[in-house]
Amino acid sequence: MSIIVLLLWDSKPVKSIAALKLVPGALIVVVLSILLNLLLSNVAPDLQVRPEHLVKLPNISSFADLTKELRLPDWSALTRGSTYVVAFTIAIVASLETLLSVEAVDKLDPHKRHTSQNRELKAQGVGNLVSGLIGGLPLTAVIVRSSANIHAGAQTKMSSFIHGLLLLGSLLFLSSVLNLIPLSALAAVLLTVGFKLTKPALYRTQWRLGWGQFLPFIVTIVAILFTDLLKGVCVGLAVGIFFILKANLESAYYYHNEPTRDPGVVHLKLSEHVSFLNKASIVTTFEKLAPGSHVILDGSESEVIDYDVLEAIENFRVTAAERNIKLELRGIPQVEVLGH
Repeated sequence: MSIIVLLLWDSKPVKSIAALKLVPGALIVVVLSILLNLLLSNVAPDLQVRPEHLVKLPNISSFADLTKELRLPDWSALTRGSTYVVAFTIAIVASLETLLSVEAVDKLDPHKRHTSQNRELKAQGVGNLVSGLIGGLPLTAVIVRSSANIHAGAQTKMSSFIHGLLLLGSLLFLSSVLNLIPLSALAAVLLTVGFKLTKPALYRTQWRLGWGQFLPFIVTIVAILFTDLLKGVCVGLAVGIFFILKANLESAYYYHNEPTRDPGVVHLKLSEHVSFLNKASIVTTFEKLAPGSHVILDGSESEVIDYDVLEAIENFRVTAAERNIKLELRGIPQVEVLGH
C-alpha cells in the first residue's frame, strides 16, 4: 500500500494540485502506515505488523537517559588484529559510498555545482572519530537523503544541517511516535527512491554509448548485487581499467591549456584520447575560469572523448551563461544528460 501511495503521489493529477506538492509523499506514507497498523491492532490483530518489525529507537526523556545511550570505546580492541581489518573495510566502503553519492548529487543539482570531495572525506573522517568515541555508527553520505533534499527544493548545504537538527529533535522528543512506524513503509520509500535513481532511461543511455561504457556499468551493478558494495565497485573498476588500457595501447592521452594571442580568450585543447581519468582536472579547470571569460574548448583533434568527460562539458555548457562565460565548442558532440 505504501508503494501504491508513493506512485500515486508522483502522478501528474496529484502534482497538478499546488497544495499537495508541498507535502512529501514519504511523510504521507509514514502517517498512513502508522494509522493503518493501529487500526489493524483493534480490528484484525492477526494482520497488524509485529513489534519486531517496527522502528526501534531508545526512549529518551531526560539527560540521564541520553548519557545511558552513549558507549565509551573498548580500548582493548586496539590489541586485536581483527579490529584493523574491520576498520579498514568500513573506511573503504564508507569512502566509496560517499564519493559515489557526491557524484550522483552533483548530477542531480540543477545548478551543476561541484562538491569538494577532499573536504567531504575530511569531514566524514572527523565525524567518524567523534561518532566512534561515543558509541555511534559509522557516518557516510547517502544518496536517499540528499536526493530527498534536492527534490524538496533545497538550494544550499544548510538543508543538510537543518535535516540533522530535525533528526536530533525527533530522536529526543518524538521517539515514541517514531517507534510506531512499520519498517515495511520505510522499505517502500527506499524502493521508490532507488527506482528513481536507476531509471530504465539510464540503462538505455549506457547501452547506446557502446560496450566500453555499458559493460563496466552493468558488471558493477551485478557484482554489487551478488556480493557487496566494496567488492562490486572493485570488480567494476577492474573492468573499466581494462577498457582504458586497451584504448591507451592505440593512442596516449593528455590535457593541456593552449593560450591564444587574443586578450581575454582561453583556448583549451583536448588531446587525441580523453578518458574519465581526465575528468577531475577538466572540471577543476572549468571551476577556475573567471567570469566574463571567452572560452574556446577545442576537441577537433580528439579521436575519443569519454562519455563522463562529455557529460562534464555538457554540464559546464548549461551553466556557463550563469557565470557570464562565453563558451565556444569545436568538434565536441553534445550528449544527453539525465536531468537536463
